[in-house]
Amino acid sequence: QNLETLINEGLRIALLAPTPDQSIEVMLEYLGKTLHGDRTYIFEKDERGYDNNTYEWVADGVVPEKEELQNLPPEVCAHWYKKFQDNRCVVIHQLEDIREKDPILYEVLEKQSIHSLVVVPLYDNGKVIAFFGLDNIAENISFEYTQSMLQMTGYFFVSSMKQRNLVRKLQEISFHDQLTKLGNRFALEDYATQVDSRRSIGVVFCDITGLKRVNDSQGHIAGDKFIMDASECLKNAFGDQNNGLFRIGGDELLVLCPEMTKKMLKEKISDLRSYMAEANVTMAIGYVWKPDASASLDEVMTEAEMWMYKDKEAYYKRTGIDRRVR
Repeated sequence: QNLETLINEGLRIALLAPTPDQSIEVMLEYLGKTLHGDRTYIFEKDERGYDNNTYEWVADGVVPEKEELQNLPPEVCAHWYKKFQDNRCVVIHQLEDIREKDPILYEVLEKQSIHSLVVVPLYDNGKVIAFFGLDNIAENISFEYTQSMLQMTGYFFVSSMKQRNLVRKLQEISFHDQLTKLGNRFALEDYATQVDSRRSIGVVFCDITGLKRVNDSQGHIAGDKFIMDASECLKNAFGDQNNGLFRIGGDELLVLCPEMTKKMLKEKISDLRSYMAEANVTMAIGYVWKPDASASLDEVMTEAEMWMYKDKEAYYKRTGIDRRVR
């Protein structure tokens, strides 16, 4: 079939997908099947200069490699990027052709049972931001035809990736507190729907005490730093697991700890108090652990909040601070 006709059909199908991510995946599958290759993929360079396989389609019977191809050091694809800078593609007719001149890359490709490939760069404003390619070209399809098809679809992938990045940025803004980068109430609602109600749950409710006093005496910049210091304590104590960390009010922080044992929850609380002491942060803390969903998550959070208020009351009684200037 005519090359442009094939590409237009692929674009038509891909653009019906509901998200940019899915559009990219649909197009990779379409190209892979149309060109009868073993695997199509995209690699993107991260801020450190490492390459990561972010999208992948594989034919039936072909082993996926995406999970194994993360954080590739710059030297692995260094020769490719030199070609990309000159607006050239990478075409390997036989893998043995590069055994001596590029042994690092040869070893990576050989482990994946790749014997031929075509890889094209993806540019944004003249800068290489990624590359995508097809492995193990079918014998009845020429390398030139494959290269032309990949190059002609490159603009679609760049556009889709830019849309994806915009969507991710909007999601980041929508679901995260901009000061602390913790989840906000929208994120909490979304996270709560994913908690397995058949499993144990720990809830930690924190109130940053002394915030009003800092704001009044030192200004809101100092108050913001106080909030960030408190959130860092929370991240240090609970951020190493699959826990949900949220800022749900000006001075209220919350942690949901699904599938955590009661013993571990208490250890985390102890860690939190240690981090608070180091950072000179004061928070009232209430926590509850439940073995299952005999109570709703809202009820568990309300109970944790109640224990937080008891802890706050004890703090003011202990320190003699007037609650009205908290």
